[in-house]
Amino acid sequence: MFIHDGLTFEGDMRITGYRTLRTVHDWGRPVGDVNGYIASGLTDVPVVILETDEGIEGIGMGSHADLDRLFPALEGRDPRAVSTLYDAMLARVFKSSHGGATFGGVGTFDTALWDIKAKAAGEPLWRLLGAGDRFVHGYASGLDAALTDDQLTTLYRRFAERGFTAAKLKGGRNVATDLRRFGIVTELLSVNDTAPALMLDANESWNLKQAVRYVTALEEKVDLTWIEEPLRRWDAQGHARLSAAIRAAVATGENLTGLEMYRPLLDAGGADIVQAGAVWGITHFLRVAVTAHSRDLPVSPVGLTANHAVTAAAAAVPNHLSAEVQDLGSPFGLTLDQEFADGGVVLGDRPGVGIAVDEVAIDGAQASGTWQEPAGPHVRSPRSGLRLVDHGHWED
Repeated sequence: MFIHDGLTFEGDMRITGYRTLRTVHDWGRPVGDVNGYIASGLTDVPVVILETDEGIEGIGMGSHADLDRLFPALEGRDPRAVSTLYDAMLARVFKSSHGGATFGGVGTFDTALWDIKAKAAGEPLWRLLGAGDRFVHGYASGLDAALTDDQLTTLYRRFAERGFTAAKLKGGRNVATDLRRFGIVTELLSVNDTAPALMLDANESWNLKQAVRYVTALEEKVDLTWIEEPLRRWDAQGHARLSAAIRAAVATGENLTGLEMYRPLLDAGGADIVQAGAVWGITHFLRVAVTAHSRDLPVSPVGLTANHAVTAAAAAVPNHLSAEVQDLGSPFGLTLDQEFADGGVVLGDRPGVGIAVDEVAIDGAQASGTWQEPAGPHVRSPRSGLRLVDHGHWED
């Protein structure tokens, strides 16, 4: 059988539908950043299962946004044509744009497509994508802004026990506090390396001059590897000016929803380390990595804990620097085929992206929580970038 326009070929698999479910990740501690935190430590994990006529199902985690609008781009198509279907999803919503939450839906379906493709090939995704090594370098990053010093010590001791030699703290409100916390983490990770790499994530909470003053003050005491998201994500010129004014590298890009959004940032020289949010999917990460590589820049995926699949993509690109490991656990009802050792992630051999879902357990669970709580880190303070004196109090 042969029908033109890529719709039907003999031997094709067909996408027939999808179903959704939600589970939670119990971090066992408050999680958040300079913008706010979730005291319960329970965060929402949306899951999509893409169905085919051959019984192979693809699993994606990330977002349920606009799935109904996006699915017609996939329905009836062969899921193994991942790149074509990714662009078809973008084209499907081009009038209203694929930005924002819609891009999360694209990323979730994209991950599920890659899962099907690798399962159909009988290979783990890292091997299908061409990686020669299952090990992915990582750094510890516990979304730790709300932790006490004792809680911080407990958390990063666990990372140290897994061989981590680099850590990224959430901060940016008080220099003395951040320096004290860096001291705690340095002591813990020094069992693995006498000079652990230290990074700070300000989560877009500064203006340019605040960033210059703050990082300069930190660098008097700390050899800062990079400063992450110091300014608003679209401030290409500001990031370039900051990079020229400090010793640390500037890392940014995780919240850019689409490859085209990187162009002004990279043209201005505003990113020394190019980041991509794991929540946006595998194809996005691969395209960002190639774009960064064309400019001799390293790439780093952000937020791998609930988006394990992008770890496999990181293993397959030549310019991967280090991946953010936020927690050593996994969401309820999900089993991830990986382990943490030697300061990174060791990927397994299960075909696909390596995620197994216990739908019965998830359906029966009563626990609930949400990343979008009003006090949570996804709601930016109206005073961000506008404080003359900042004592680090959440309420101001």
